[in-house]
Amino acid sequence: MIKDALKEAEARMKGALQTLEEDLAGIRTGRATPALIEKIPVEYYGVPTPLMQLAAISVPDPRTLLIKPFDPSTLRAIEKAIIASPLGLTPSNDGKTMRLVLPPLTEERRRELVKMVHARLEEARVAIRNIRRDVMKDLREFEKEKLISEDDLKKGEEELQKLTDRMIGEVDTIGARKEKEILEF
Repeated sequence: MIKDALKEAEARMKGALQTLEEDLAGIRTGRATPALIEKIPVEYYGVPTPLMQLAAISVPDPRTLLIKPFDPSTLRAIEKAIIASPLGLTPSNDGKTMRLVLPPLTEERRRELVKMVHARLEEARVAIRNIRRDVMKDLREFEKEKLISEDDLKKGEEELQKLTDRMIGEVDTIGARKEKEILEF
């Protein structure tokens, strides 16, 4: 019973880590990456659709993204969506494809991005702690209903805390890696 609760907690915490990594992939660094724009919502026949479903995104060189729509009629909508996005990029379009040139980041912009990363990291830590709180509540409930002993409860709480510490350590590792990526020239 305790093992099941811990397995569920680990799965949920790994989900929080995965969400964090996906979030951080969308934060701009010094080099071009498709993850930067693939989730931008594009108005396609009245439905907001992620850009990655409407176009092939490639990286011809470290500072450029090439967007080739599957349907050339969506080029205009894609261009609008990119301009409206918080990335602050202006696409150049030749009628068939679109190029996004990423200008070098200023020191001030890098610091803003690092602050944004720290905010996302804190959100992930809070999510992991909330999962711990929920599972801790479940374990205490098991003990109250006499499904587990008080000793088992203590062991379960210790295991849960070790798991939480390990996951928060992973959040910190992911954050340090992203911060280094942003700050490198």
